[in-house]
Amino acid sequence: MALPNYKGGSIVNLMSSIGSAFGAASKYEPLKILKPEELARFDNIVLFVVDGLGYDYLVKNGKGSILEYYFRGKITSVFPSETTSAATVFPFGVPAQQHALTGWYMYLKEIGAVFRALPFSPRSGAAEPTTKINARQLYDQKPIFDKIKAYSCVLHPEKIAHSETTKAYSGHAKRFGYRTLNGCFNKVKKIINSGNKKKLIYIYTPDFDTFCHKYGTKSKKAKQYFNVVAWQAQMFYKSAAQTNTALIITADHGQIDTPRSRTILLNEHPKLKETLAQPLCGWRRAPQCYVKPSMKKQFESYVKTKLRKYCTLHKSRELVRKNYFGLFKPNKKLFDRIGDYILIMKQNYELVDFLPKEKGKHFNKGDHGGISDKEMYVPLIVIHKRKA
Repeated sequence: MALPNYKGGSIVNLMSSIGSAFGAASKYEPLKILKPEELARFDNIVLFVVDGLGYDYLVKNGKGSILEYYFRGKITSVFPSETTSAATVFPFGVPAQQHALTGWYMYLKEIGAVFRALPFSPRSGAAEPTTKINARQLYDQKPIFDKIKAYSCVLHPEKIAHSETTKAYSGHAKRFGYRTLNGCFNKVKKIINSGNKKKLIYIYTPDFDTFCHKYGTKSKKAKQYFNVVAWQAQMFYKSAAQTNTALIITADHGQIDTPRSRTILLNEHPKLKETLAQPLCGWRRAPQCYVKPSMKKQFESYVKTKLRKYCTLHKSRELVRKNYFGLFKPNKKLFDRIGDYILIMKQNYELVDFLPKEKGKHFNKGDHGGISDKEMYVPLIVIHKRKA
C-alpha cells in the first residue's frame, strides 16, 4: 500500500517546481528531487505525461533505454490514482482537495446528475444537464498556464485537443492536436525554435493507458507503445540538445492487472445495491458510494461481512481528514463529490456497476485508482544536455 506524498514527493509537487521555475507560487512545496532552481536555468521545459506509465513498469521494461539512464526517482500519484483526479494535476497544479475532480464518474449535486467528468457527458440523472453547466464551471481552478511568466502550449491527440474539457483546463495556452507521437515531437521542435521567449510545453498521451486497459500491462501492445515513447525521447534529446531544453517525462498514475475473475459485480449483490442512492462514482478500484440515509447501517454491515475479502470500508470525510485528497483547505464542492463512503479495493479486485442504458459490459484487463504500489508510484525522468 502507498499513499500520496504531498509534502515534496508527488506529481503535485512536481508542478510546484515547474510553476515556481516560471514565477508562479503554490501552497504545495516543490518536489524534493527536482528543485525550481534547476529548472529555472532552462529556456524551454517540455512536460511529457504518459498516462498509466507506472514506476514498476519502467523498472521491468526500461533497461538500457534513455528513460532508465535519465531516471531521477519515483514519486507518487494522488488519490484517487485515476485519470480524472491525477491527469488534471498537471494543468491545475493541485490535487482533488482543491480541483474537486474526484473520478471518472462524478455526482454533480448542482444539477443532480452523475457525469463522466473528462468526456463531460452525463451518465445518469437529468435528461439535458449540459444546458445547466459547462466544462469551464466544472473545472473551476485557474490553470497553471495562466499563472506562469512564459509562453505555454498544450499538445493532445487530435480527437481531444479541442474538446470542451481541454479548452477548460488549457487556459491561455495555445492548443495543438497530433496524430502520432512522431508528429507531436516535430511540432514541439517547431515551437521551441519559434522565438526566444521562455516556454512551457505540455504533452499528454493516453495510448499507453488505453493499451494496458484493453490488453493488460504485460501485453505486446503496451510494450510496443512504451518502446515508441523511449525512441521519441531519444530522438528529441538528440535534436534539442543545443536549445537549452529540459524534457520531463512522468505519468499521472500506474496500472495493475485486473483479471475478470477479480471483478465484483454490483448486480450480484442486490442487498448492497438497494442501499445506494446513486450509481457508483469515482472508479472501480476505489468506488465512491452515495448511501440512502435510512440504510447506512445495512450498507456498512454488508460491506464488512460480504465484501471484507475484497475491500476496506472508509467514510469519505475521514479520508479528507487524513489528507488522502491533498493538503490545505478543501474545495467546497469536494464533499458533495466523494459520496458517503469509499471502498478501497484490496489486491487487484474491482467493484463494477452497469446501468441499464449502458451498452455491453466493459471489463478492463488493467486498471488503476487504488493505492497499491503499482498504481501509486510513477517515474520521474529528467532529460537534458547534462545528466543531473
